[in-house]
Amino acid sequence: MAQLSDDCFAFGGALMSVDEALALLAARVSPVAESETVPLLDALDRILAADLVATRDVPPHDNSAVDGYAVYFDDLEQERETRLPVRGRAAAGHPLPHPQRRGEAVRIFTGAPMPAGEAAAEGPDTVMMQEDCRQEGEAVVCKPGIRRGANRRKAGEDLRASAVVLQAGQRLRPQDLGAAASLGLTALGVRRPLSVALFSTGDELREPGSAAPAGCVYDANRFTLAALLRRLGCRIDDLGILPDRRDAIEKALDAAADRHDALITSGGMSTGEEDHVKAAVEALGSLHFWRLAIKPGRPLALGQIRGKAFIGLPGNPVAMMVTFLRLARPVLLRLMGARETAPVLYRVLAGFDHKKKEGRREWVRARLAADAEGRLVARKFPRDGAGILSSMIESDGLVELPETVTHLRSGSMVDFLPFSEVS
Repeated sequence: MAQLSDDCFAFGGALMSVDEALALLAARVSPVAESETVPLLDALDRILAADLVATRDVPPHDNSAVDGYAVYFDDLEQERETRLPVRGRAAAGHPLPHPQRRGEAVRIFTGAPMPAGEAAAEGPDTVMMQEDCRQEGEAVVCKPGIRRGANRRKAGEDLRASAVVLQAGQRLRPQDLGAAASLGLTALGVRRPLSVALFSTGDELREPGSAAPAGCVYDANRFTLAALLRRLGCRIDDLGILPDRRDAIEKALDAAADRHDALITSGGMSTGEEDHVKAAVEALGSLHFWRLAIKPGRPLALGQIRGKAFIGLPGNPVAMMVTFLRLARPVLLRLMGARETAPVLYRVLAGFDHKKKEGRREWVRARLAADAEGRLVARKFPRDGAGILSSMIESDGLVELPETVTHLRSGSMVDFLPFSEVS
């Protein structure tokens, strides 16, 4: 199992922008996951380990795009109808068993291979749609006006032999698996799932389903994080809730670093008497707080325990989700060997006014709705506290406001990150 360099997450500078942080992480984090070969359907959402190169043309032969008649274009009259005898039939999976001669038409159906020509001559090059023809006995009458090569699909029109079909580091989608199947493949080489240890700390935390006496709360962040990690394709080891004792935390982290690629938690990273995660991580490795100019969110804790990544996220549920989606997620994707780690942002209309500090990036929770003209408009959630998890339930995603914006006016164009984009 590969390890990170000792100074991978070292950063001691002043307040840093999101773009600077992402650039540093992209430069310093390398894949740690080995590869394995899995059946095609098991490769869905996995990271492709090596370029997939086409071993054949797809389709492997010229074929008809429609039901109709295969003809030689040069046999057709350009100003009036053409009458040709029909000699033979070609269907998908059942090619014409003999060459097609000049001056003849062949009944052909969608997907059928184009007939070969006689000897070394090129075969028919055009397909007349059956709607543009009429049958008269054993002949077909074709309307004029068709162009050369119409309704003929070329071999390799979809995929060309020796071309790179999918690049290493791509997260595999249903259409990618379909392309692999069209090449005759039954399995793909993919990165193995990233192994992540997940835990919470705090004597006030209780497991859902258990009693929660006065002063205690149920641990919601760990379940939110587990779902985010599972959707990312990670293999999760839930260490549960660790007590507020440094010896217990240190022992658990030490054991987890032996068998995982990354360790992740939320909250408990301050320097108070009952916050022991920071001291435990530093005793086993190193820890760096990245002071980021963002809202919501606090300093992101990044470190290593014997070369394994440690990620400490804010304890407030909204801040935890935002920093995970925009900062921790790219780190984990890089560790997984993904080529693209940045989500796609979509331009929509802002349906609200908003003021913010210059030099700080902000994310505003919003729901999309179409206006009278059918344009998508982002409507801001009315409450913006970092502890209001219900605001994430009621929103479709986040409006991302750059550092240069200080006053957003309703009707302006803004960047929108749908939650579906980072699922």
